Amino acid sequence: MDRLSKDDMALWHAWKRAAETVRARVVEDVAAATGLSDPDFGVLTRVAEDGKGSLRQNQLADSMGWHRSRLSHHLTRMEQRGLVTRRPVDGGVEVVITDAGRAEVARARPVHAAAVRAHLVEPLGKADRATFFACLAALAESCD
Repeated sequence: MDRLSKDDMALWHAWKRAAETVRARVVEDVAAATGLSDPDFGVLTRVAEDGKGSLRQNQLADSMGWHRSRLSHHLTRMEQRGLVTRRPVDGGVEVVITDAGRAEVARARPVHAAAVRAHLVEPLGKADRATFFACLAALAESCD
């Protein structure tokens, strides 16, 4: 079959619209309140949480789904703003969150949490959230 059915196309469009709209609203709320871009917030939270304050640059790139060159350029800008530093380690580079970066994450977390609740969690009832989560898990598993 060359084309999606009408129902399948409607599902695709509904998925895209919901995912893009919810994500955009969360990003806008965080940026408006903190000045952090979505990539800034993604880097800072991963280094602060996943790496406990530092993380190898290649691991960070993998966790964000970014090419190494894109991450390197972004980290240069974040270094210039005093949010992270980089240091050489055995055969690689380690990204370290600064005190200023930690302060930004601390300031952004409650804004991010409120935005996720407002735009994703609260519009769904408890039963719908469980069903939605199961659907997302099935989709993620099918793509692995």
